[in-house]
Amino acid sequence: MTEQAATTGAGAEPAATARGAQTRQLILDTALRMFKEHGYAATSMRAVAREAGVAVGNAYYYFPSKEHLILRFYDDVQAEHRAAAAPVLAGSTEFADRLAGVLHAGVDTNAPYHAFATSFFKVAADPDSPLSPFSAESAGARQASIALFAEALDGSTIKVDAQLREELPELMWLAYMGVILFWVHDRSPGQRKTYLLIDRAAPLLARLITMSRLPVLRPLIREALDLLRHLRHRT
Repeated sequence: MTEQAATTGAGAEPAATARGAQTRQLILDTALRMFKEHGYAATSMRAVAREAGVAVGNAYYYFPSKEHLILRFYDDVQAEHRAAAAPVLAGSTEFADRLAGVLHAGVDTNAPYHAFATSFFKVAADPDSPLSPFSAESAGARQASIALFAEALDGSTIKVDAQLREELPELMWLAYMGVILFWVHDRSPGQRKTYLLIDRAAPLLARLITMSRLPVLRPLIREALDLLRHLRHRT
């Protein structure tokens, strides 16, 4: 039986056959190891294929470029993030606990790639790169992450201003991007400063969100949300 060609975008279905799925995973695992050892820019698809023991054409068959490797990595990490966050989401209805749990799970999931993250950040920080977390190409992983923060919010007992609630999952995701940026630059042992940031910030954010319902703050919330929508759709 021949291997069915895999689709090439982020979030693509795995190859139809077991052999195809194993080959694809082998290529991805090899690439990630080489990115960590040599850096993203210094690692070529040809080198990945050679290290994985597959033909160069076979490597390109599953991943037409290095960018496709990373986009698949984004999807896999997001799936792992959701699985890691599931216990805390199932065990608490306190918003601060749920938010901290999701943020902890995100950092824990990315922890094996911390050494690689520093060099890779230079590529992902380029606003024109398909590997930017804000790019159209990475939309699948981004929307899955936003959905996870929506789940953290919806399963909690926190009272939120109605208009803010609509925008809050994306705002939480943006906060998570800030945490990840801090984590990339965190050189403390085990990135403990990042965990301290999460543990101190989550209760603070919960209190601020609760305060959004105060009549005196509602006009400010409306103005801030209007600015956000304006910036989001401005060309």
